Amino acid sequence: MALKLGLVGIGKIARDQHIPALAADPRFELVATASRNARVDGVACFASVEAMLAEVPELDAISICTPPQAHFEAAVAGLRAGKHVMLEKPPAATTRQIALLQAEAAQQGRTLFQTWHSRFAAGVDAARDWLRGRTLTGGTITWKEDVHHWHPGQQWIFDAGGLGVFDPGINALSVLTEVLAEDAVVHKAVLEFPENQQAPIAAQLDLRTPTGVSVQAAFDFRQKGEQTWDIELLTTTGSLRLSQGGGVLEIDGRPVAADAALAGEYPRLYARFAELCAMGRSEVDWRPFQLVADAFLVGERRIVAPHQV
Repeated sequence: MALKLGLVGIGKIARDQHIPALAADPRFELVATASRNARVDGVACFASVEAMLAEVPELDAISICTPPQAHFEAAVAGLRAGKHVMLEKPPAATTRQIALLQAEAAQQGRTLFQTWHSRFAAGVDAARDWLRGRTLTGGTITWKEDVHHWHPGQQWIFDAGGLGVFDPGINALSVLTEVLAEDAVVHKAVLEFPENQQAPIAAQLDLRTPTGVSVQAAFDFRQKGEQTWDIELLTTTGSLRLSQGGGVLEIDGRPVAADAALAGEYPRLYARFAELCAMGRSEVDWRPFQLVADAFLVGERRIVAPHQV
């Protein structure tokens, strides 16, 4: 029997990815939405998650794809109503909120799937498997895109808690933490804040492993033309390159996997959510979010030219 699901937040990512993925998966039935400003034809629509939960008690699960500042309250409401919860990235406004949500899910006996969609890109699993047993010697991350294209008119991303360039940058960090055999920490960081905004428009990170290997990351929201989402990792016995956000993998210059479509990631996300609900398990990994928080803690702050959304 299909899981009856309520979708919270009907914005660009919901329309582009979540709704098509749900429509194609017989394990789910989209029966309700909660959004202050948008509706989905043919589906019961409510102005708040609380109203949706109260009026559609038969829901089995909710999927939250609002801006991160609203994730915590919506997820708590869902869990306490006895629903399984899937969280779009970034997971919440603070790292403490994730810990509390994990504890709440355990207490309620519900599934919490705190997602990182870039980990479900076509090349990530093969990259992780290839790196196991090899010795990392260095790496670079180049994650640069045009905020006006991907977040047109969305002021929230530059408000306090919106993460700015770390909204896409955290995708790169989610892939890095998935494929590396050892953890990395933020050694140094430089964050560039527009003088009229509360979140950075660019950032440079020096990440270090416990053995002292450096991975340099450059994030920028001001990229025009071709967009760049690349990770290159070097080892003593070869190198790999993940491009197109993890959808294309090359090892020693030879193609191994190629599916650059973001649309392929979301069906795999919902397939995993269905599996977790069936097993009664949660999946929570906030290491990418911790790296972002640590960049804010130790990073040098530089003021740059104003930016208009």
